[in-house]
Amino acid sequence: MPDITEQLVELIKATSTDLAPDIEQALAAACKREEAGSAAQGALETILVNVRMSRETGRPICQDTGTPIFHVWYPQGLSQRQLREQIMQAVRIATERAYLRPNAVAALAGKNSGDNTGLDFPTIHFEEWEHDYLKVGLLLKGGGCENCGCQYSLPAPESPWSRDLKGVRKAVLNAAFKAQGLGCAPGILGVGIGGDRATSVIKAKEQLFRRLGDTNPDPQLDALEKQLLREINELGIGPMGFGGKTTVLGVQMAELHRLPASFFVSVAYMCWADRRKIMTLKDGKAVIENP
Repeated sequence: MPDITEQLVELIKATSTDLAPDIEQALAAACKREEAGSAAQGALETILVNVRMSRETGRPICQDTGTPIFHVWYPQGLSQRQLREQIMQAVRIATERAYLRPNAVAALAGKNSGDNTGLDFPTIHFEEWEHDYLKVGLLLKGGGCENCGCQYSLPAPESPWSRDLKGVRKAVLNAAFKAQGLGCAPGILGVGIGGDRATSVIKAKEQLFRRLGDTNPDPQLDALEKQLLREINELGIGPMGFGGKTTVLGVQMAELHRLPASFFVSVAYMCWADRRKIMTLKDGKAVIENP
């Protein structure tokens, strides 16, 4: 297969330095809604300045460039092993060029690898598909917002809610309330319903690739997303926990099949800097786009 290492470096740079328009527009709209001169409005104004400066200077949006999470859709015949090697090399180069901060730390020894590679780091998901071209998605997920993520097993003593959309609603509201201003609010919540413990979290994080304000193909989930967006913003937590009208920018949900004995609700909390891009490689040309 062709060497696409440099194209992958450009994907990392774009993801790290250029926030998608839908996120920037949502932040600008939130800024206008907040009370003039409030701490909430001041926080959002600072965020918007940061977004513009990052794009203009080609520097990371946030000092925590996060865990690189790659989703790779590849045609039959391409080698996963070679793709993985090229992704790893691209991550090393991007770290050298300061598009990424060295973030890969050995869990027990505490030693930083220095180049953002390590044991299952970065995260890479592969999926063979029916098309004859390659698509690579990248999500950069910071540590602060990752710490605010949580998973519920319904019902349980600590989460005694029903195994239905009413129980899901209560779990998501609980997750948003517990996060308060941590994780750099306003956040975006990806929610996975069902699956096992691992697949539920993966599905929740996949939702962070979605565009804000899109329509969920499941009418029930679409209605619940809009309801939760309204209800969470009525909590008054606000940007960075300063109080205000915007605690989250979006809630995005998906369902999986599950075992009869289990009902998981996983909430992947994303900070305002929902850094995600998609690169398509077709007929020898690489195109980087916003999802």
